[in-house]
Amino acid sequence: MLLVHAYLDGELDPANALSIAQQMGQEPALAAEAKRVKELQKLIHERLPREEAPPGLRARIESSIGAIPVRRETASWAASWRTLAASIAVTAMLASTSTWLVVDSQQRPALVAQTLVSDHIRAMMAAQPVDVVSSDRHTVKPWFNGRVPSSPRVVDLAMDDFPLVGGRIDVVGRTPVSTLVYRHAKHIISLTAVPGDGKLTAGGPGSIDGYNIVRWTENGMSYWAISDLEMKELETFARLFRTSATEL
Repeated sequence: MLLVHAYLDGELDPANALSIAQQMGQEPALAAEAKRVKELQKLIHERLPREEAPPGLRARIESSIGAIPVRRETASWAASWRTLAASIAVTAMLASTSTWLVVDSQQRPALVAQTLVSDHIRAMMAAQPVDVVSSDRHTVKPWFNGRVPSSPRVVDLAMDDFPLVGGRIDVVGRTPVSTLVYRHAKHIISLTAVPGDGKLTAGGPGSIDGYNIVRWTENGMSYWAISDLEMKELETFARLFRTSATEL
């Protein structure tokens, strides 16, 4: 319930905000709590209007801390400077975003890997690592429609001891991406599909903080398999997924 309050106050990062929004759409109790909090916020704004600071408060505060009063001309200049600084900050942010999108092929996989490992760890810490719980690929694949730019390829690997658990939405570079979740023994595998370059390639770090990573790209999508499984077993999973002809 606390995450619902944080969501309504705009305190969550994009990934958690998206996750909570989806949970509210699926769980009536969370939706009811969100509605109750919204009504309370509205009531507070209506019944308790914001009070203006008493005259002379600013001068008393400045005097108590020994601040030098700001003349009107200086204040106007400062406001203009703050506006300019804000515009510079926005430009820098946009430039950094653009830079992220065009970094070379060795740097970008490392950034994506860090993000997806963090998403995997966050999912492991949650009550359940998926947004939609189902071992049926005919349920999981359609669930992604309208939630991500393109629905992922979903295969049934239960006969190979890699049963499907479900799926969830992760965020990479502010873009929602699909993550399929498989299980092997007591280990969870997160398989995320990110828009790729259309060629079958491999690359990126092999492990981060004890989590192994296997990456390949095919049919315009870059696939990232992340788990605490031994690398050989994770490579077996990746091979089975890539060569399986069973999908929706």
